[in-house]
Amino acid sequence: MTSALDYVWYPALLALAILGFSGLIVVGAPAPVAAYVPVFLVGVAILVLERRFPEKSGWRPRAADIRADATFLALVQVLLPRVLGVMAVLLVSSWTHDHLRGSLWPHTWPLAAQIVAMVLIVDFMRYWLHRACHHYPLLWCLHEVHHSPEILYVLNVGRFHPLEKMLHFSLDTVPFLLMGVEPQVVAGYFLLYSVNGFFQHSNLRLRYGWLNYIVGSAETHRWHHARDPKTSACNFSNTTIFWDLIFGTWRLPSDSRVDDIGVMDRGYPPGFLAQMAAPFRRAHGNRE
Repeated sequence: MTSALDYVWYPALLALAILGFSGLIVVGAPAPVAAYVPVFLVGVAILVLERRFPEKSGWRPRAADIRADATFLALVQVLLPRVLGVMAVLLVSSWTHDHLRGSLWPHTWPLAAQIVAMVLIVDFMRYWLHRACHHYPLLWCLHEVHHSPEILYVLNVGRFHPLEKMLHFSLDTVPFLLMGVEPQVVAGYFLLYSVNGFFQHSNLRLRYGWLNYIVGSAETHRWHHARDPKTSACNFSNTTIFWDLIFGTWRLPSDSRVDDIGVMDRGYPPGFLAQMAAPFRRAHGNRE
């Protein structure tokens, strides 16, 4: 049964995360701290709420699911980007400062406007990468890791193969480092992307209403995780949903709900180490 709270959780927690980020920036906190603290708190809140208000009672993670997803989050989503970021900064920061800073990015815009611009640009690039991952078998072998869980809950937002994460990093971080974008802008993007991603993959009972036409919602994203490849070929956007609307891939049937999610191979290995090796053993895999 739909309740008013189903419409409240997403905008309320997103607003609190933005307020927390803004407050930490104002008091001079480092950009990573300003982003990670609200993201962590929202993640914990969703983890608690989806136990009390689940979308599907059958989507309860087992201990093995939590161990695997926690490992993906720690190593692939937190540690790997930090290592790649340090390497990128060491390699390009001096050249960027001397040649590009101030020429390709609207540094004089308000912080909020710069963050929104980054969200839209990244989503455009990630949209096409995401579609390619569902179309080309070699890319699907990597992306299949993300689609392998047969339940959705908040922690499996981070289940990506490191090689695919490196492709993401090449689009959502490297170009902005090259343009000398301020750390607060990148942190603001990370905040919106992460908080929205937590909700997208959660098992929290959510209803978005008109927000389904603005953000990449849990309601639309669940269709993207459908096991049937023909059903899941939709809703490729990340933080926003604009590019799906523009390119005709937005889908949210009003007369049915998605129940069967995962990949066609029901024997796909579930553990972290097994999924690290899986793409190299499935070089000819596809969605069919």
